[in-house]
Amino acid sequence: MRRTGFLEACLVVTACGVAAVQQVPAPPLPPWVAVKPIEPPATPLPPEDASAGVTRFSFIGYGDTRSGTPQPGVSGDGEVVHPEHTRVVDRMLAAAAELQSTPFPVRFVLQSGDAVVRGQNGAMLNVSFTPIIERLTRGANIPYFFSAGNHDVTTNPPGDPGRALGLHNTLTAISKLIPPEGSPRRLSGYLTYAFGYGNAFVIALDSQIATDTVQFSWVSDQLDKLDRARYRHVIVFFHHPPYSSGPHSGASADPVPGTGRKAPDRIEPQATAIRTMYMPLFRKHHVRLLVTGHDHLYDHFVERYDDKGVTYRMDTIITGGGGAPLYGYIGEPDLRAYAAASPTENIRVEHLMKPSETPGSNPHHFVLIRVDGDRLSLEVIGTAATPYTPYSGGQSKIALSDGGP
Repeated sequence: MRRTGFLEACLVVTACGVAAVQQVPAPPLPPWVAVKPIEPPATPLPPEDASAGVTRFSFIGYGDTRSGTPQPGVSGDGEVVHPEHTRVVDRMLAAAAELQSTPFPVRFVLQSGDAVVRGQNGAMLNVSFTPIIERLTRGANIPYFFSAGNHDVTTNPPGDPGRALGLHNTLTAISKLIPPEGSPRRLSGYLTYAFGYGNAFVIALDSQIATDTVQFSWVSDQLDKLDRARYRHVIVFFHHPPYSSGPHSGASADPVPGTGRKAPDRIEPQATAIRTMYMPLFRKHHVRLLVTGHDHLYDHFVERYDDKGVTYRMDTIITGGGGAPLYGYIGEPDLRAYAAASPTENIRVEHLMKPSETPGSNPHHFVLIRVDGDRLSLEVIGTAATPYTPYSGGQSKIALSDGGP
C-alpha cells in the first residue's frame, strides 16, 4: 500500500482515455489536546529474571471501553468519566481484593483496544479513560497493558495524519505502562511489545496493521528466541479476533435469497491477515491463549491442531464488554477454507459458547484467568445484578485444558 500524508482520488476521463490524479485535502483533525500519561503502579512487574519461579497467579483480560457514537444530548467520551467502564473496574477491584491473600493474586490487566471512541481526541483519553485506569494502577497497584483498537488509531494506513495522531495519543497515554523505547521487548515506534511474568509470556500487537511486515518479523523473532522451558504459556492480546459470531465476524445470519445456502462471510481485512499470517505463526509456536475484542460481547472458540503427532489447543477469547455499546450473536463464521489451508495440521475449531442474539443479555464484563503451573482456567465476571453464566450447565468458570499440552 502506498503510504502518503494526504488522501488521493483518481478521476478517470473516459472520453479522452486519460487518467488524471486530483489531490484532495485530508479531513481536519480535532483541536490539539496534550495527552496526560497514565501514572504507573508504585510497584511495577519485576524484571523477568526475578519472577522466574512464579507458577501461580491470576490476570485480567477485557476490551472495548469506549462510549458509543456521539449523539446530541448524550454525554460520552471527553465529557464524563465513562460510567459502564467504571462499573467494570469496580468489579475488577473487588475481584483483585478477594484474591490478594490467596495463592492466585491478580498480577496484571490486559486491555485489547478501543479505549475511547476517537483516539485522535486527547480530551477523550484525559477525561474518560485515564482516571479509571489510574484506579487500577495507582489505587490498586496493578500493572496495566494496552493494545491498539481501530477507534484508537483509526482504520487509516500508516502515514495517514489521522492514524499518526491516534498513535501518538495512545502511545503517550500508555508510555509509562509498557516497555520503553529501545527495550528488547519493544518494537520502537509501534504499539507492539512483550513482557514475561512467571511462566507466562505476553505479546501485544497492533492488529489494525496486521499486514505490516516489520511488526510480523518482530513478533516472529520474539517467539523464535523464547525460552519455552520457562515460558509454558504464551498469550497474545490484540483487537481483531481471527473469528467470532458477532457483527464484526462477517458471518451471515441469513441464506442467499432463493438458494437456501448461507451467504458468504464478509471478513474484515484485519481478521483475514490474522488468519493467514499470524495464526500459522501461533500454531508453530504453540501459543496458548488469544485475548481479543472488537465485538462488544463475550465469545469463546477453541482451535485444536496437530503438530508432530501431538494435539495442541489454542483458545480465542473475545471479551469486548468493557463499556462500549453491546452487540448480539449474528451467526457462525465459515471456517472451512481456513481449516483446509493447513491440511497437515488437521485444524478443528469448536465454538465453546455462543453469545445471546439479544445484546442486553451479553453484559459488560471481564475475564479472570488463573495460571496454576501448566494449567489455565477462566472465569467470566459481568456487571449485571445476576451472575453471568454463559457456559454449558450455567457456569461462569471453565478449564482451558484438554489434559494434554
